[in-house]
Amino acid sequence: MNELNLESKRRTKAASHRSLPTRRSIPILSELIRNKILYAMMLPGLLFIIVIYYLPMFGVVIAFQEYNPIKGILGSKWIGFTNFKFLFQSDALYQITFNTIFYNLIFIILGLGLALVAAILINEISNRFLSGVYKSIILLPYLLSWVVAEYLLFSFLSMDKGIINQILQFAGFEPVQWYAEPLYWRFILPAAYVWKNVGYFAVIFAAGITGISSDYYEAAKIDGANRFQQALKITVPLLAPITLTLLLLQAGKIFYAAFGDWGLFYNLPRESGILFSATNVIDTYVFRSLQKMNDFGMSSAIGLYQSCVGFILVVVSNYVIRKYDRDSALF
Repeated sequence: MNELNLESKRRTKAASHRSLPTRRSIPILSELIRNKILYAMMLPGLLFIIVIYYLPMFGVVIAFQEYNPIKGILGSKWIGFTNFKFLFQSDALYQITFNTIFYNLIFIILGLGLALVAAILINEISNRFLSGVYKSIILLPYLLSWVVAEYLLFSFLSMDKGIINQILQFAGFEPVQWYAEPLYWRFILPAAYVWKNVGYFAVIFAAGITGISSDYYEAAKIDGANRFQQALKITVPLLAPITLTLLLLQAGKIFYAAFGDWGLFYNLPRESGILFSATNVIDTYVFRSLQKMNDFGMSSAIGLYQSCVGFILVVVSNYVIRKYDRDSALF
């Protein structure tokens, strides 16, 4: 009898142990072996990111040095925040910061707004061939470099042979010196950015529209909604996650000229010094300071200032979007 009781207790104890969840973690090596194919596919992209983006980050110490290329990073003299002090006391800091923020806010509003409108209009084209043609046409400028765009713009704005001035002279007006008046470039640069980039964002929005179920539109037709109401009440709200994601990605690049594409500000004005008040941004200022003054420390200080502010903008923008739509936030 006692043996039966002991056996029963032993089985009960064993069963209770089996029912408890195991919390044993999988070793990293076992995880790598289990998913070796996936990690092998990820390896080229990971190495590219490490080599191109992370290894150069060690060079940030140049911002705190009186850098000498001959002595290198280890041999150059440390001067602390002297480069930053000179930067923040410079009269150009306010100008380049204002221009960078001013243009990129306009780029976000016009770029995403017009791209959304273009995607909705293209979606209304029932002919698939024509729809593909229009997508290709608006995407074509995105594939061109700013060097090509510079020559195209110059053919329109040239003082003596520009198409616009030729038309003005034919109509009896005086030709306009486009490359001598900074005010004009407050409008020319946003127009050039929209011309080149709106097609790229429009294609992204168009891909998002194809993922919207047709049941929503059929139900709206039954309720008597017209095309405009369908776009306003169905398409735009359902594209909100894509819009917020693009907005968040661009918000982190507000402190970068044309989201890193500084050729817009460098090539299009053709290095006209009289236009610097309207065309000089942080990226072009860094490039010119490195090219003309050969000041590596100052250039690195400006770049570090730019990156820190961009990081803060990403965190703040992500926090705001997370409050609005948790699923659309990056982290």
